[in-house]
Amino acid sequence: MKLEESLKKAPIVKKGGYNYVVHPITDGIPYIEPELLEEVVERMLRMGDFNVDRIVTAEAMGIPIASLLSVKTGISFTIIRKRSYGLEGEISVEQVTGYSKSKLFINGMEPDSHVIFVDDVLSTGGTLVAVVQALRETGAHLKEILIAVDKSENREAMEAVVGVPIKVLCRIRAYEDHVEILESNE
Repeated sequence: MKLEESLKKAPIVKKGGYNYVVHPITDGIPYIEPELLEEVVERMLRMGDFNVDRIVTAEAMGIPIASLLSVKTGISFTIIRKRSYGLEGEISVEQVTGYSKSKLFINGMEPDSHVIFVDDVLSTGGTLVAVVQALRETGAHLKEILIAVDKSENREAMEAVVGVPIKVLCRIRAYEDHVEILESNE
């Protein structure tokens, strides 16, 4: 499992009091190997229920995952963007993470569409909760959430808040000098 092995070797930087894992899937640094991206996507395909109308992701690092999932499934995908385009029906989402606050914007969602949300990482859950609320505002039905790397401390609590299953490829804990794999779903 390339994902877990690469996470164990990933550099860790300190951001405030937070141990931040710098990894190709979550940061695009130093580069994303096609084999690693392929593994992440294949594992998500096995784990998720892609009987949906749309794949949804948030800018930026969910884009490579959603792109390849879209190609492999033939399902269109929507990117929740960091910039407003002022289009009719655009919905604004306030994103609050462990280290930043910003706005995200959803365009082109159709009411009553069934969607699956995919993303690279789950940390504080601030982005996820905001995205789920905004998707519901569009009238979309969120079927489930697929995450490559879970760094959170409280996924079960987040799952209860959002009301849909959150499935992860692996769950990690970052220490100052290493990454521990707590759970791995093949």
